Amino acid sequence: MIEPQITEVQEVTTVSTPTAQQVVRKTRIVPPVVTESPQKVYEAKKVIFRTYQIVWYILGVIEVLLTFRVILKLLGANPLSSFTNFIYAISDPFALPFAGILRTSASSGMLLEWSTLIAMTVYAIIAYGIVSLLQLIKPTTPQEVEHSVDNP
Repeated sequence: MIEPQITEVQEVTTVSTPTAQQVVRKTRIVPPVVTESPQKVYEAKKVIFRTYQIVWYILGVIEVLLTFRVILKLLGANPLSSFTNFIYAISDPFALPFAGILRTSASSGMLLEWSTLIAMTVYAIIAYGIVSLLQLIKPTTPQEVEHSVDNP
């Protein structure tokens, strides 16, 4: 059973003489606020937090692969090398949708794929958008609402 919360309201009344002061205490019983159980709220927040971590982890992996791709192309790495070929093969599905947006800058065997840099930016924006959307559905308590509304 949930017990009612007791809050105290303190009023100070001053009397006309400067040294005398009278304190009046009033006690008011506030009915309990029925919310979800703390365990359910905790579990929901934990799932959403883990989802944040998964989204940022996936973004990190994609960004690292695309960064390797940009650096290897910029340095003019041999595409027949097994590591270079592996990086190109793994990063192709992420870079391919953006291929052809801008021209590739080339100079003496070095390439700068502007489309890959655009892909990196777009993936970061998408990850940020997903995390922001998840923050909208995060369960909140009245205390969190009061804290975030009162203290922006």
